[in-house]
Amino acid sequence: MDAGNVDARPVGIDELLERVRAGYPRIEPREAYEATQAGEALLVDIRYAALRELDGLIPGALVVERNELEWRLDPQGSHRAPEATSHDLLVVVICNEGYASSLAAESLRRLGLHRATDLVGGFQAWRAEGLPVTAGAQAQG
Repeated sequence: MDAGNVDARPVGIDELLERVRAGYPRIEPREAYEATQAGEALLVDIRYAALRELDGLIPGALVVERNELEWRLDPQGSHRAPEATSHDLLVVVICNEGYASSLAAESLRRLGLHRATDLVGGFQAWRAEGLPVTAGAQAQG
């Protein structure tokens, strides 16, 4: 038994997502847009390149590959992005449909980014809401 694991019972991904999401308030697309427009939030797009090329980008969002997220957003880290200014920063993680972003937001919260959250429904919900999107390379052709 792993001494660091209090609950040794294996859980499925659905239960894990439910537990993670219960630990912080998630944000809806319109609310995230308004917070960004007011300069109160940093949108972080963790979708992989092929999806960004296919579906486009959210203007002003910081693009960070998922495997680099913690290193780029840690305000104390030597590899941090210039936007990673404080542990008080409202970071809104965006994936394609709002699943991987929940796990990523939880990881950022463990780093001390206590306001980290994720976008309900991900990029697809943002786009469906009619919020700004810049066309990707394939979408332009």
